[in-house]
Amino acid sequence: MRHLPSALAMSFALAAGAATPAAAQEVSAIPAAEADSGLGDIVVTAQRREESLQDVPVSVSVLSGDTLGAITSTGSDIRALAGRVPSLNIESSYGRSFPRFYIRGLGNTDFDLNASQPVSLVYDEVVLENPILKGFPIFDLDRVEVLRGPQGTLFGRNTPAGIVKFDTVKPGKTGGYARVSYGRYGTSQVEVAAGAADDNGFSVRLSGLYQHRDNWVDNIATTKKDDLGGYDDIAARLQLQYENGPFTGRVTGQVRIFDGSAIIFRANTQLPGSNSLVGLGGAGTGFERDKVWQDGINFQKLNTYNAALNLEYDFGAVTAYSITSYWNGNFRSRGDIDGGFGAVFLPESGPGLIPFAAQSQDNVPSLDQFTQEIRIASNNSGGLGYQFGAFYFDEGLDITSFDFGGPTDATPAAIAVQRQDSEAYGIFGSVNYAFEGGLTLQAGARYNHDRRDFVAARPVETRPDFVVNPNTPVPPQAARVKGKLLTWDASATYEASDAFTLYARVARGYRAPSVQGRLTFSRVISTADQEETMSYEAGIKTAFLNDRVRFNLTGYYFDTKDLQLTAVGGTANVASLLNVDAKGHGIEAELQAAPARGLTFSVGGAWNVAEIDDANAFVAGCGSATPCTVLDPQRPGSPGIFSIDGNQLPQSPKWTLNATAGYEIPVGDGAIYAFTDWYYRSKVQFFLYRSVEFSDDKLIEGGLRVGYRTDRFDVAAFVRNITNDESPTGGIDFNNLTSYVNEPRIWGVEAGVKF
Repeated sequence: MRHLPSALAMSFALAAGAATPAAAQEVSAIPAAEADSGLGDIVVTAQRREESLQDVPVSVSVLSGDTLGAITSTGSDIRALAGRVPSLNIESSYGRSFPRFYIRGLGNTDFDLNASQPVSLVYDEVVLENPILKGFPIFDLDRVEVLRGPQGTLFGRNTPAGIVKFDTVKPGKTGGYARVSYGRYGTSQVEVAAGAADDNGFSVRLSGLYQHRDNWVDNIATTKKDDLGGYDDIAARLQLQYENGPFTGRVTGQVRIFDGSAIIFRANTQLPGSNSLVGLGGAGTGFERDKVWQDGINFQKLNTYNAALNLEYDFGAVTAYSITSYWNGNFRSRGDIDGGFGAVFLPESGPGLIPFAAQSQDNVPSLDQFTQEIRIASNNSGGLGYQFGAFYFDEGLDITSFDFGGPTDATPAAIAVQRQDSEAYGIFGSVNYAFEGGLTLQAGARYNHDRRDFVAARPVETRPDFVVNPNTPVPPQAARVKGKLLTWDASATYEASDAFTLYARVARGYRAPSVQGRLTFSRVISTADQEETMSYEAGIKTAFLNDRVRFNLTGYYFDTKDLQLTAVGGTANVASLLNVDAKGHGIEAELQAAPARGLTFSVGGAWNVAEIDDANAFVAGCGSATPCTVLDPQRPGSPGIFSIDGNQLPQSPKWTLNATAGYEIPVGDGAIYAFTDWYYRSKVQFFLYRSVEFSDDKLIEGGLRVGYRTDRFDVAAFVRNITNDESPTGGIDFNNLTSYVNEPRIWGVEAGVKF
């Protein structure tokens, strides 16, 4: 591993940490009397260059302005983006620190800290590979872009499903903003950003975020009133930039410090034969999100640090770019995995059947990620355009997992360790040609080469036979996996008129081979071969009524060979990798409109079929002590083993719908405004097998914001999850009918100022 010198890394961390903590997104606040009557152009960088959203031959959605500001102003984390654009889902069994992304149904429910995902998160042109990096807070952003379908030609690595791309506000201007909010459960957020620029080309931008929530979940097993659910989340970013003619250089330092609760598991929140949530009293009792009955320890701590150097030089015909980035992190998380109190063999137990106590902890003592990219891109706006470059990735990761015999034990009964070293490089290029008459053709390719070395062991094992058999330590096991593939894409865009564009795209995607070695219960590591996807899509992008209305429509089909999935939990309580084939197809649509001055609305939706297409795909069902109702056929002669052929992929709804509406009325020097946003998803299964209990029929969440704003000031009241929707978002299947649920209803007030 090529480590950044520790003194340099520390200086970046201290510089970033000196910022006043802050939170949320600067919202464009234009009084209605001065607002443009149309929607205006949306600029995206989906192809590593600035283009109009309507000209890009990619299915891409953008979150910015009022929508992004509304969903990030209540102490929310990156999971709040779920469903805000078509085909995007985000969930986590860790909480705020480890998001899992799904696009068009493709994702991975693996909970281990080296889990590979087919959706890549790209933060200021840098791919964030490890899950604990992907939850970096949302603040001082220019926009969020969601690119659907394989994006492996121009971006990072492991992108066969798509990309969630974050672009921060860059230095270059003097001024800034501050926003403060306070709401239910002591939920508070402070976000500030300030920039300065001089006449000599130097500029700086300092931004920060502070989010807090009091403990609000009452553990009735203790005498304390509120025990769980709180957090303090701090993030800061310092950017120093110098511009001199054709040269621009920018140095960035970032830091995140999180201290709070791990996600709260809830024992037996479903009754056998039902997926409806029930309360602690079982049948006939209403679910209470603010109450649990647990005997275990719960905490989570995460620190991440980043230093980056971006250089670019405009040679006239082309611009050369260099992007260097180093990330470091450490993590500790412990939870009450059985979600309840005691066990059936103890004097007291509940709620419901608790076969045995399950308490575990996962640590990342050290994570180091280094990336380097060099790229050259043409500057012409017509005719022949091109870009090409090289990418390098190097990661070192240590993981330690603990299993405890008792709920409050400090000494673990079993310890498993993992060491992973990953190295990858890619060489890529893309060309496009804009013909007269509105036709543009584009093609690109990337050669990918990956290697991963992995060692795992269970050096400590003192549990009795009925928990793990045999109960002896596991000596070190090693694995090396390699992958290589030429990925590519080709597209055609035809601008029939200023109002109507057609496009078609075909792309080959790739995910590197992976290794799973969580030996807390298992005795063997597992590997998965490289994943390959062929994706085909075509669509239309329209704008009419003087750009007051936009409507974009995409249809797609994908065929994935050796899709990497993880069989989690079950009778053996292990996490094991497997490769299966899968196919999917669907339709995505987005409508935006500004029919009258001060009035805007949007509607987006997706129909997505993403199914396993593999007659040889079998997994274990829920644990023998867990009374779940498996709906899949059993493999002949193999009790407890079920076929998953034909199943919709886990956490993949067939239907999603998102909508927003905003209206403002000029008053004085500003405007009174209201903005609402909504998200619906249909039924999802939590595991590879289908069951009645480990599923959720639907989720409907909405938000409302009402306030008064001018060019400088913004004061508003808000509410999130207006309907107080109570939906399980995942489960644990090896002990009892355990689940975890979505965020509660939060209301509050917010004030902001620009300067």
